[in-house]
Amino acid sequence: MLDIKLVRENPELVKENIKKKFQDEKLPLVDEVIELDQKYRASKARGDELRAMRNKVSKEIGMYMGKKMLAEAEEAKKKVADIADELKALEESENTLQEEIKQRMLVIPNIIDPSVPIGKDDSENVEVQRYGEPKVPAYEIPYHADIINSFNGMDKDAAGRTSGQGFYYLLGDIARLHEAMLAYGRDYMIEKGFTYAIPPFMIHANVVEGVMSFPEMEAMMYKIEGEDLYLIGTSEHSMIGKFKDQIIKKEELPITMTSYSPCFRKEGGSHGLEERGLYRVHQFEKQEMIVLCEPEQSMDWYDKMWRYSVEIFTNMNIPVRQLDCCSGDLADLKVKSCDIEAWSPRQQKYFEVCSCSNLGDAQARRLGIRVKGEKGNYYLHTLNNTVVASPRGLIALIENNYNEDGSIAVPEVLRPYMGGKEKLVPKK
Repeated sequence: MLDIKLVRENPELVKENIKKKFQDEKLPLVDEVIELDQKYRASKARGDELRAMRNKVSKEIGMYMGKKMLAEAEEAKKKVADIADELKALEESENTLQEEIKQRMLVIPNIIDPSVPIGKDDSENVEVQRYGEPKVPAYEIPYHADIINSFNGMDKDAAGRTSGQGFYYLLGDIARLHEAMLAYGRDYMIEKGFTYAIPPFMIHANVVEGVMSFPEMEAMMYKIEGEDLYLIGTSEHSMIGKFKDQIIKKEELPITMTSYSPCFRKEGGSHGLEERGLYRVHQFEKQEMIVLCEPEQSMDWYDKMWRYSVEIFTNMNIPVRQLDCCSGDLADLKVKSCDIEAWSPRQQKYFEVCSCSNLGDAQARRLGIRVKGEKGNYYLHTLNNTVVASPRGLIALIENNYNEDGSIAVPEVLRPYMGGKEKLVPKK
């Protein structure tokens, strides 16, 4: 959510930003906010005037009573009562105006960084750099579900009976490889100085509203029937929510944390769910990283964070590339974002495995997270990035370490989590 002062003083900047995000239908919101803000401030000014008048008249009542001027005292009391009625009406109007302003401000997108490429959707994201050599072996690499099934490593039929389409059981060495990848990501981040956390897996609606836009929430999140609780789509939601309405001491920044959680997503829309594979599922597990920092440090942290993902994946023998997300592909709260995509030797193309985002002060402003500074309180910046998520990361791991004989080489960094195994051998 933007600072109302920015909208008030720089409406053309806000409108130009909306145009860059190809959301022209939101342009009228800027003028509506300005008009409502003018009414709100006029109402506040009138309220201040009335309160000063009430104080003055209240003092006069005491003077009249002391002088036995009862008629004058009664007239003054009537005046105070009239002022009280008008103040009550003004306060009700102010509350209504505040809510109307808030609902519009929640929809107006954050100001994007000047370095963000302009484009309508993810087809116009820009490749920045590649890391590792994307290879296509001379032998065929089967579909990942077929590889996993050769290890008796997955049961989607049973999951369909217990839970429905979009769920799965992971078994044996494949389940262990999945956990090894997450554990490696966790320990990598701990070594970088991040504090490990396991957060709540459900959050209240006001936290959801604080961390993401309403269209994202509707498309992604599961609501718990009859309760003010949502299943998290990523642990970033509850991790940033941890600091809701808090004032943080300047010397405590930056706050750097890495969190593990299961994640739950509807995965509706045009992409749909997969019958056999694990690309799009309702439930997965993820190691996340979040940073709360001084505003002037956020872009430096942004660059550090996506580079951590690059190193994690290349350490698992997975070539990756970094893509700058274009303006039309940025969620409304984001200032800048990039995807890390892993190479698929089977498909001979890259697919997304991590997403790193700088949200500026948008989440902090929505959630009331401030820093106590020498010259007063101000909003900090928040960032998040995927450390590693499975099963997508698992698919990349399996494909890039698959051998001609059907075995899977265990990357050196994962062997301590696999009992020292260097290779997984299929059951069939």
